[in-house]
Amino acid sequence: MSLPTAPSRTAVITGADSGIGRATAVRLAAAGLDVGITWHSDRDGAEETAEEVRSYGRRAETVPMDLTRLPAAADAVDELHERLGRLDVLVNNAGTGTMTPFLDLDLAKVREVLDVDLIGPFLCGQKAARHMIRHGDGGRIVNVTSVHEHQPRVGAAPYCAAKGGLGLLTQVMALELAEHGITVNAVAPGEIATPMTGQEDTDPHTERRPGVPLGRPGDAREVAAVIAFLAGPDASYVTGASWSVDGGMLRMGPQAGSHLPGDDWRRP
Repeated sequence: MSLPTAPSRTAVITGADSGIGRATAVRLAAAGLDVGITWHSDRDGAEETAEEVRSYGRRAETVPMDLTRLPAAADAVDELHERLGRLDVLVNNAGTGTMTPFLDLDLAKVREVLDVDLIGPFLCGQKAARHMIRHGDGGRIVNVTSVHEHQPRVGAAPYCAAKGGLGLLTQVMALELAEHGITVNAVAPGEIATPMTGQEDTDPHTERRPGVPLGRPGDAREVAAVIAFLAGPDASYVTGASWSVDGGMLRMGPQAGSHLPGDDWRRP
C-alpha cells in the first residue's frame, strides 16, 4: 500500500510580473514550490513569470491585484489559496513610490503610496496568516521593504514612511504569529536593477556606483536568494529581522549610496 504524499508547498508573491517578484517566483519554483503570482498592469509579464515557474515542473497561477483598491484587492490572496490548495509562503513584494518634495505632495499621492506599500501588505499578511493557521503547520511571510525602511531619502516622504512602517509591522507580526509557527521577516533592498528603477534590461555588473561599497547596483536574483532562504527550512529559527541586500549602501549613510560621483571616500 502506498503512503499518501505530502502536498506541495506553495507561495504567493505579489507584484511578480517583473523584477524582484519574478526572480523570487523562479527561485522558489526551483526550490520545489508551486507559485501564485499577482500583477497590477503587466498581464503579459505575469504570464512570462508563470511560464518560467512551469519550466521547473511547478504549478503557477496568476491573478490581477490593484493595491490602491483596498480592502478588496487583498482577496487575491484568498483566490490563489483556493486555486493552489494551500499557502505556505507569502512574499509581500508589490510596491510603488514617488520622488516629490515634501511640500509639494498631495494627499491622494500619499494615500496611494501608503496603501500599496503598507496597508496592502498588512491586509495580505492577515489573510495569508489565517490560512496558514488553519492548515496548522506554520508558514513564512517575507515583507520586501527597502533600505529606506532604515534611512530616509529626500523626496520620498510617503515611501520612507510606508517602508519604515512595514519594517515595524514585520516585527509585531513576528511576535504575534510565532506561536503558530509562522516566521515573519523583512528584506530591505538597496538599488536593484529592475523596471522600478528604470533598469529593466541592465546588467548591474557593468554599471558603476561609486557610492556603493560593492561598486554596482544589485541584481534581482541576489534579493530573491535571500527571500528564498527566509522562505525555506534553513531559516526556521529566524524571525522579526530585517535583511539588507544593498551592497553595503546603508553603511554609507542615508543619502550617499547612489549619489556619490567618485571614489574619494575610499581613501582616508
